[in-house]
Amino acid sequence: MEKIGASELIITNEGRVYHINLRPEDLADTVITVGDPDRVKEVSKHFDRIEFQTQHREFVTHTGYVGKKRLTVMSSGIGPDNIDIVLNELDALVNIDFDARVHKDKHTSLNIIRMGTSGSLQADIPVDSLVASSHGIGLDNVLHYYCFQPSAHEQAMQEAFVKHVQLEGQPIVPYAVKGSEVLLQQFSEGYHQGITVTCPGFYAPQGRVVRAELKFPELVNRLSAFQFESHRITNFEMETSAIFGLGNVLGHHCLSINTIVANRIQKEFSKDAGKSVEAMIVKSLAILESLS
Repeated sequence: MEKIGASELIITNEGRVYHINLRPEDLADTVITVGDPDRVKEVSKHFDRIEFQTQHREFVTHTGYVGKKRLTVMSSGIGPDNIDIVLNELDALVNIDFDARVHKDKHTSLNIIRMGTSGSLQADIPVDSLVASSHGIGLDNVLHYYCFQPSAHEQAMQEAFVKHVQLEGQPIVPYAVKGSEVLLQQFSEGYHQGITVTCPGFYAPQGRVVRAELKFPELVNRLSAFQFESHRITNFEMETSAIFGLGNVLGHHCLSINTIVANRIQKEFSKDAGKSVEAMIVKSLAILESLS
């Protein structure tokens, strides 16, 4: 088996994978990702005990216990490019032998759950509500660099989306990918469920006009009107599809949970987003604690 070169997977002299600054033993098999580094402590303050903490750049990590459940919470920073780093390095921690620098014989699958904030694309999904994503549709390009093999259902969703949003012949090449059905089933009561669109930016990629003219001025309206079988687009943000896509490629179970802080159809923003995020954390941690 060919060794992985030192330049391809950077491992420090302390045995830590470079960007997220973790050793294999620092990681739980259930990982919560948050975008904001300051949100890590907002999650871990609900742990019964914290056994490990570290920070490198925007990647803050706390590992500890809620009851008997060992959990890691980590900040990814914003955007799908950061997800590329986080998912690959999380996978390396459990599936690469750091001493021999080769793939382990036995594959380990992590549970990776994003807890984020998002904008609703439906009038009936109000601010301060929760969304659990069944699928991600990516308007970013991270997954195009990997050998991702969509299912027939994912391919059909992607084709229907491209036609509906009128992206044929455009430089944006969307992809559709399903999240973990097993995890999603645990997040039903009190959570809206649907497709989450992941954008590679906050302003024009999400249809916001400040000064620069939009190339796709009808994007938000077309997204909110998309329907595929029983699925509709509930929300959009900047990480979910990359998590689902790389989770698929690397063999992990991934879910995305979002607090709706803005309703783009009603033009509303939460009056107390912090309170709503706290409610998401408490409710979701209780569910994760119960998972075997």
